[in-house]
Amino acid sequence: MIRINLLPFRAARKSENIRRQVSLFFLSLILVIIIVGFFQIRLATKISGLTKKVEATEKELGKYKKIAKNVDDIKRKLANLNKRTNVMIALDKNRKDPIKLLEAMTDLVVADRMWLTKLNASGRTVKLSGVALDNKTTADFMTRLEQSELFSSVNLHTLKHKVQKKQKLKSFNITCTKASPKSTKTKQNKSDKSKAKK
Repeated sequence: MIRINLLPFRAARKSENIRRQVSLFFLSLILVIIIVGFFQIRLATKISGLTKKVEATEKELGKYKKIAKNVDDIKRKLANLNKRTNVMIALDKNRKDPIKLLEAMTDLVVADRMWLTKLNASGRTVKLSGVALDNKTTADFMTRLEQSELFSSVNLHTLKHKVQKKQKLKSFNITCTKASPKSTKTKQNKSDKSKAKK
């Protein structure tokens, strides 16, 4: 009977298996390194792209901040200009008010029966001082003031006897409150309606 020694064959096979396992291990390691390297490169590319986008966005933001600052400056200047314009309009309106008041007083005074000695207007209050021939003239003047569109209330403060150049006269002090623009319009509408009915 022939005996075959299989020990060297088994040892060779075993060493070949070890070599195969080591080569598989190294191939797997190389494959893992390649995959990790690929993802690393891809991630680095994405990061650089995002960094560029962030820089571009920051530049745009800087531009928009400058534009916003310019807009704020323009708004501030416009608000200042509006304030100045409103002040000028108020001054212009207030400049015309005394003229309108004096013009109205010339129409409201009872001709040849009275005269005004003092007229003082501050805010919505108008103080009138004057001299009339009698009580009826003063009453007529007050009625005219009440019926005018300029005043909302008329109050007689004092009515005194006064002798001037041997003639008996009546000295008076009247306080009036200027009518607001709305009440002036309603008075005007009422007077227009009453005229239309007549």
